Amino acid sequence: MSFIYLVGGSKGGVGKTIVTMSLLDYLVSDDQELLLIETDTSNPDVAKAYDQVVATELINLDKRDGWIQLINVCSENSESTVVVNTAARNNEGVIAHGGSLNGILGELKRKLVTLWVINRQKDSLLLLKDYMDIMTAGEIHVLRNTYFGDEEKFETYRESNIRSIVEKNQGLSLNFPDLADRVSDSLYIHRWTIATALENMPLGNKAELMRWQNEAKKIFDQVII
Repeated sequence: MSFIYLVGGSKGGVGKTIVTMSLLDYLVSDDQELLLIETDTSNPDVAKAYDQVVATELINLDKRDGWIQLINVCSENSESTVVVNTAARNNEGVIAHGGSLNGILGELKRKLVTLWVINRQKDSLLLLKDYMDIMTAGEIHVLRNTYFGDEEKFETYRESNIRSIVEKNQGLSLNFPDLADRVSDSLYIHRWTIATALENMPLGNKAELMRWQNEAKKIFDQVII
């Protein structure tokens, strides 16, 4: 069975881009055949960084046609592990059309694994609840982006019914590591892959990126099959 890894969050600024880049870096190092689906068609930062490294498709999931295209592309690339980077606006598209993917995963012979990135605000959780109501198949893991503070500061999530539901369904609640701003800014400005950044950054920046890369690997080791 092949996998679809969907990086979600359904709002801007929670860290989906850096998580997707980190996930691609992890999977590339494992020599998997990859297909990146970039759904942030207005600001495709991940695609611009990785389209020379992995096969890439830009698909707008705001409309029904986009979901049809997504299913077709997953079917046509049956041997590839698919990574979906979702746009900030994506939850409306999921609610309206996401059931089409949810209902055909068995026929696609794919398992859906969602990595839902949160900050400390309540709307991250409300959007996750909407997503979970539609995408009932597969696994959902929550990544607390520690750019916004350590685990203790994610009190809203810790005390929420959403966390209880996620963990009852064998989902994990994990702390995604913070990356120093000067390093992440360089990634975005130069549109570097993580591997390219490691070749070109000053030594101090490289040391920070390697630290972060190793910490992220520990997270993905727990959720990537």
